Amino acid sequence: MTAAASIASLAARLPTDIPVDPDADQAREWLTNELGKPQYQAARPTWFDLVSQAIGDWLASLRLPSGEGLGALVPLIVVLVLVALVVVAFLVFGRPRLNRRSQVATGALFGADDTRSAAELRASAARAAGDGDFTTAIEEAFRALARQLAERTIVMTAPGTTARDFAQRAGVAFPAASAELIACAMLFDGVRYLDRRGTREEFDRVTTLDRRLQAERPVALDRIESEVVR
Repeated sequence: MTAAASIASLAARLPTDIPVDPDADQAREWLTNELGKPQYQAARPTWFDLVSQAIGDWLASLRLPSGEGLGALVPLIVVLVLVALVVVAFLVFGRPRLNRRSQVATGALFGADDTRSAAELRASAARAAGDGDFTTAIEEAFRALARQLAERTIVMTAPGTTARDFAQRAGVAFPAASAELIACAMLFDGVRYLDRRGTREEFDRVTTLDRRLQAERPVALDRIESEVVR
């Protein structure tokens, strides 16, 4: 019911022999009182009605326009294309962090192409040790140590990287273990290039260092986190 109709309804209920000529303030008061009645309040749209109407209007705006109106769909088409590209990239390349880790976990490792993970190298070392071949076991164990630091993106290896080079760079990240890293690199060089026969004690020394570094955090990460806390 409109404001004019409400005033007319009020006027119809008044005695006809009394002239009705309200001023603006009186008319506004009559209208406010009339619209405050329960039947008018019940007819007001709820929040659900407003949301439903807004959604309906948006869906209606997605209808394909004709002629020059086609340009109205360009933003929507661009958004849909971008979403589709993101989905395709995720399916093809995988999660970025996992993809990066898979790349650093393969490739040259102390003069040999090796695609095995640190876990696979540790398993190979354990099998060799179980067979009493500690020469091979030490080689595989030191490779596993190097691989796990690469998988953690702490120390990378490249074609031409020697065991000593790796140990020196790893010692920067783990200064408390720098001497032991050099010692284990020398064990690796001895069985790999000098035809030395490895021993159980030497194998245990390399695997102990490997487990130690798995549990420790590089000093660079600790320094960065301390700066963030401050």
